[in-house]
Amino acid sequence: MLPPTAARRRPPHRSQHRSQGRPRPASLAAGLGLALATSVLAALPAAAAPAAPAAAARAGESRVDLARWDSTRQLATGAVRGAKVKRGKVVFAARGGARRLGGTTYDVASWTSRWTAPGLDFTQLIASWEARTPGNSLVEIKVRGRDAAGKRSSWDVLGRWAENDQHVRSTSLGAQADDLARVDVDTWSAAAPAGLRSYQVRVALLRQTRTRAVPSVDAVHVMTSRVPKGGTVATSAPGVARGTVLDVPRFSQMTHTGHYPRWGGGGQAWCSPTSTSMVLGHYGALPRRKAYSWVPAGHPDPVVDHAARRTYDHRYRGTGNWAFNTAYAAPRAGNAFVTRLTSLREAEQLIAAGIPVVASVSFRAGQLTGAPISSTAGHLLVIVGFTADGDVVVNDPAARTRAGVRRTYDRGQFENVWLPTSGGLAYVIHDAEHPLPPSSGSW
Repeated sequence: MLPPTAARRRPPHRSQHRSQGRPRPASLAAGLGLALATSVLAALPAAAAPAAPAAAARAGESRVDLARWDSTRQLATGAVRGAKVKRGKVVFAARGGARRLGGTTYDVASWTSRWTAPGLDFTQLIASWEARTPGNSLVEIKVRGRDAAGKRSSWDVLGRWAENDQHVRSTSLGAQADDLARVDVDTWSAAAPAGLRSYQVRVALLRQTRTRAVPSVDAVHVMTSRVPKGGTVATSAPGVARGTVLDVPRFSQMTHTGHYPRWGGGGQAWCSPTSTSMVLGHYGALPRRKAYSWVPAGHPDPVVDHAARRTYDHRYRGTGNWAFNTAYAAPRAGNAFVTRLTSLREAEQLIAAGIPVVASVSFRAGQLTGAPISSTAGHLLVIVGFTADGDVVVNDPAARTRAGVRRTYDRGQFENVWLPTSGGLAYVIHDAEHPLPPSSGSW
């Protein structure tokens, strides 16, 4: 096992929200060929303007807007080529073009959003999606932006994704830097501090030529934000979920140390799929035994091995791609997306609705009392509730065993290792029995 400083959601890299500005490894998985990953479309119906961005009430908080496209009416505002919109989905309908990937020819259909202005000059954009990719099919998502002067960026690929790796290996594609923005694994970041004013998203649905697979996307979420750099925040007052703790199963990532090096090697590398699996367990939505029958008998919590395989990013070489985790969870629970919350009071609204929250934190020694690791440049855990005094009850997968997963963290300490570091980044995964509470800028 690596030392505690290495127990993180992914190796040091990227912008301050993951690992405080350290550069990402530039390794490219050998034989990317089919490595492919899914994505996002974005189009706002004329009758539904973006939600007003949540204003940051305290220093260190992010400004956030989440745009969502999950109805026939919303998706119908986009332009299609070889695709059709029906029953709340964008569906492959006919060949709108062709592409060669990894030695295989694919027929391509596409959907392109209108230009969308979220109401803030954003510095980061993260897309997440709900898609199905039967047979040898996949989805590819691109984004481009426009600044206040009207200058446009190039189209950048956010990812190519498929539900399984039988034919296609899900992957991010690297920086693709131009004069306005660059891709950092799952995050599209503006090059200039002023940020960007609007964006446009294109989703391509690809299926192997001469097959009948019908890939589809039935929901797309695009989170834009301005993320402050560093600083501290004042502790928020406890809210609606004081004394509420959800029944979320406990899994330890460390019990998987050494498992499947081809998908990250378990242990310190698997906090994200372990956290995602705990939330799916809360909804009774974990995969059935048949799905992970390839995991040998004797492996603890084999659903975590399965989730790691399904969330692995073959270019990044890790399981911490945020959008890949929510894409894996979405068809199982019903709904999943990546967003940012502006305080624990928003997390409390979700907990009160029965929805646990996967949160991305980072901290130095002494900043989070009671944590199973001394420090981390980026780590995922699950907020499962709050004490009567408002402190944070979590399932922290970095514990060595299941017995140590449940922890309670000081409210003020937690907010300061979450909000100023990742900008309050969170996975929100829920099912039909647990609908989202009344809308905020974050959902």
